Amino acid sequence: MQLVRGLHNLRPQHRGCVATIGNFDGVHRGHQAILARLRERSAELGVPSCVLIFEPQPREFFAPDTAPARLTRLRDKLALLAAEGVDRVLCLSFNRRLRELSAAEFVHRVLVEGLGVQHLEVGDDFRFGCDRAGDFAFLADAGEREGFSVEAASTVELAGIRVSSTRVREALDAADFALAQHLLGRPFQIAGRVLHGQKLGRQLNAPTANVQLKRKRVPLRGVYLVSTEIDGQTWPGVANIGVRPSVAGDGSAHLEVHVLDFAGDLYGRRLTVAFHHKLRDEQRFASLEALKTAIAADIAAARAHWRT
Repeated sequence: MQLVRGLHNLRPQHRGCVATIGNFDGVHRGHQAILARLRERSAELGVPSCVLIFEPQPREFFAPDTAPARLTRLRDKLALLAAEGVDRVLCLSFNRRLRELSAAEFVHRVLVEGLGVQHLEVGDDFRFGCDRAGDFAFLADAGEREGFSVEAASTVELAGIRVSSTRVREALDAADFALAQHLLGRPFQIAGRVLHGQKLGRQLNAPTANVQLKRKRVPLRGVYLVSTEIDGQTWPGVANIGVRPSVAGDGSAHLEVHVLDFAGDLYGRRLTVAFHHKLRDEQRFASLEALKTAIAADIAAARAHWRT
């Protein structure tokens, strides 16, 4: 899959494609249905498929402190899109200049001049352009004038549940990992590189891998049963994700994973952590001894779970 960052990096060979536009946060089963239709149109027309995304996501630009927690960072999103057979991703910086583009300018500069779109798949509630003035009807009219077709991507429902990134976040917030997996088509995972931390876990008889989050907010907080793949083998474990209230820190979220019975060096390696069950909320303990006792109980619960 080819990644193109910014309109200025589009070249003549990038013109001519079928495209869709969106955040694609989580690349859940609703997104996967859109991408399946995109693959079909790509094969029918004999042109590449292209997914147009934005960094940051628009709500992160307008309200960074209250925007929803991401399900996937950009790197993971790109890997998931590649796995769905997408040929090309155009990633546009969502900045003031892009925000001020009118709907007509967006269609002309991005879709027509930039990508040479032949077919476009978007949700029937899709809005774009300055003040969200553009909608599906606007795109359909523009397509008739400019020579590209527009199709509405229908909402996907599974057992009566509308599949959306918001619904996945709600499932995670409720620790309903079975529902989250059903909506995503895979277990919910967080990936990141293992960094050197405070090494407090060693003092607590529970050495942990400090997994870099690189995100302002996370959709989980608490202590969880997890699994981690290392060198092709899946290892069970227990993880804490949160601000570590019992330890002096910077107030940002951290992911610390204790891999059961693993003794190797993980520093610098990129781990993918899958979440399966919530043990408890994150809480502040009065002393390190009390924290040590709680961690020992968490590890015992994890061992009991993975033995069943």
